[in-house]
Amino acid sequence: MASTHEAHPGEHVHPGEHSHPGAKEYVVVAIVLAVLTAIEVTIYYLDFIRPFLAHLLIALSLLKFFLVASFFMHLKFDNRLFSSLFVGGLILAITLAIALLALFHNLFV
Repeated sequence: MASTHEAHPGEHVHPGEHSHPGAKEYVVVAIVLAVLTAIEVTIYYLDFIRPFLAHLLIALSLLKFFLVASFFMHLKFDNRLFSSLFVGGLILAITLAIALLALFHNLFV
């Protein structure tokens, strides 16, 4: 969803720099997050989905996480280096968590 925004009076937008989204875009993101949360709550109460409940909730939570990170943390509009560092750290943390779960799974079974 690419959109162009006019600079506000007194705001300087340098060449190659994108202005941040306005209130309309934040409201749209908030509505999408609310709908995803409603879907999560609905999924929890559906009995036929029980075998896939954890997978679906984790997938929806990841989608919400990336929406929040990209818009409210402004990663979508910042330099790619910041996004790469953020995603790299996230991948490292997930890999470490999976490795620790695999290593110590005997303790929790």
